[in-house]
Amino acid sequence: MSKKIHLTLACGDYEIVRALKEGSVKPDGIELTVLTAMTSDVRHWRMLRNREFDVAELSMSSYLMARFTAQPFTAIPVFLHRRFRHGFIFVNASKGIHKPADLIGKRVGLRNFQATTNLWVRGILEHEFNIPHKSLQWYTQDEEEVEFTPPLGLSIQRTPSQRKVERMLLEGELEAVIHPEVIQPLADRDKRVSRLFENYKELEIGYYNRTGIFPIMHTTAIKQEIIDQHPWVPVNLLQAFHKAKEVAYRRMENPRIVPLAWFQDSQEEQEEILGKDPWAYGLAPVNRKNLETLIQYSHEQGLIGTELRVDDLFCKSVLT
Repeated sequence: MSKKIHLTLACGDYEIVRALKEGSVKPDGIELTVLTAMTSDVRHWRMLRNREFDVAELSMSSYLMARFTAQPFTAIPVFLHRRFRHGFIFVNASKGIHKPADLIGKRVGLRNFQATTNLWVRGILEHEFNIPHKSLQWYTQDEEEVEFTPPLGLSIQRTPSQRKVERMLLEGELEAVIHPEVIQPLADRDKRVSRLFENYKELEIGYYNRTGIFPIMHTTAIKQEIIDQHPWVPVNLLQAFHKAKEVAYRRMENPRIVPLAWFQDSQEEQEEILGKDPWAYGLAPVNRKNLETLIQYSHEQGLIGTELRVDDLFCKSVLT
């Protein structure tokens, strides 16, 4: 490793990668260019369809599908994005939807079917609230990142002329929408929309206390040819991600960093509930359960044909 290799890393602009982006943490043997000026959907598409980056943060759901179809990527267990999802089911306030069972038979909009947010929400509705995913009519606005054939009995249609699902929700053409972000009408306090679960934080804390799952949204994938040519790269990258996260945690100990009045209280509350390292990397039991649950949901919902083994998703060199 006398000469460094140059790699591009496409990921979100997170505090936990700031040290990598600014260069205060450098992976051994690697000159890393960190690219953060794109949305998640653009990044996922460019990596999965065009293989434009050497290393990329990817939708965990799409990565499972890519792995199942033997696409030339292998991940390291670095999970840069996690989010609880009970609060991301939005309903038209005039449609009389007040509880999960009211969704049965209804038209539900999505950006696309396979997004990790949607995979988690469908699985949670099915396993926590007894709402079968095939009992809803799904409408997707965008093309899928990894092509798949929906199984029999699953109703998926594209929205007319790629209409935005938020607009269709406002106008009553959809009864509900599941979205990876807070939709703009809710942020604007538009009375025509509301959350299905107004007490979402309470439900999410209860879900975590019961299951131990803080849902993994994304993993970090490397082009297979880079691993084949430079088998030391996954280990060195993993070590650098760990160091960058440690820098972020130390930085966040300073309550002046974030312009929020009760930031320190929120930080202490999070630590009390989720522990000192909620963004844990690696395959400790808590992450294995997280991933095994996601694999189960992906298989049940027809995105992958067989249930994959967690160890088969990641570079062998980082598992030893």
